[in-house]
Amino acid sequence: MKLHKLLLVLFAFSLTLAGSSVVAQDDGMEEMTMEQWQQEMDELTVRKNDLMDKLNGINVGIDALKKQNTDKDAELSKAESDLYGAVGSTKQGVADFRGKFEAAEKKVNSLNCATAKQTDIDAVNADLAAITASKIRCLPEFWSRWESMKKKMDACKPAAPSCYTVVKGDCLYKIAGMKNIYGNSRLWPAIWEANKTKVADMKMPPATKRTPNKVTNPNLIYPGQCLNIPNLTDAQKKDVLSKRWNTGKWRRKTTSTTKTTKTTETTKTDEKKDTKSTDKK
Repeated sequence: MKLHKLLLVLFAFSLTLAGSSVVAQDDGMEEMTMEQWQQEMDELTVRKNDLMDKLNGINVGIDALKKQNTDKDAELSKAESDLYGAVGSTKQGVADFRGKFEAAEKKVNSLNCATAKQTDIDAVNADLAAITASKIRCLPEFWSRWESMKKKMDACKPAAPSCYTVVKGDCLYKIAGMKNIYGNSRLWPAIWEANKTKVADMKMPPATKRTPNKVTNPNLIYPGQCLNIPNLTDAQKKDVLSKRWNTGKWRRKTTSTTKTTKTTETTKTDEKKDTKSTDKK
């Protein structure tokens, strides 16, 4: 701003000199006396000296600003070094992290959780985990953006299949805990409730004609049954988790049956022993 003013003053001064020259030429008929000439030169000299003083003042101001700018750059550099040191890195380390962060952010933002496969979600989560492992994410430049990514990926789960085919070794607790179902084993009662009256399908092998077409006992499901998997809202999940599901009667029945079976087997074994002893006699 000061330099701009100086240029304006110099321009005005040049116009003054040019005007004086033109006036002298136009008024060539009138000769100036020595006193008049000396007086005008003195005035112009005063103006020149005044402008030079202003120019010198501006140069001093410029030098002071340059020094101040250098000092501020040094302070900024030190502040950056301290900040990067606080997260265990350097300026170059942060620059490298920035590239990885932006790549991971692009993947998260482009991921459609409603249609994504579990493998795609796992791949993006792996990239996010690498970002999360670094303290550099705590820098103001990254923190809020990292929180947004984490929030999206925490809620990003593939839609639960409408039907799950039971395989050997499955139980409702295990099925509910699968990542592509609910990811929470304690939500197994929701699957039980959805299949009490009828399962989704019985055509899946190795189902047979003797395979039950409903789940009346939550402890007994059979390979080949395709179980209904209801989509649950957060409120419904909370409701399921808040209830106490009593499966004691099913356990008692199973235990009782087991005991009866064992007793029967023991009786049969004893009978066989007695028969063999009689035959020997």
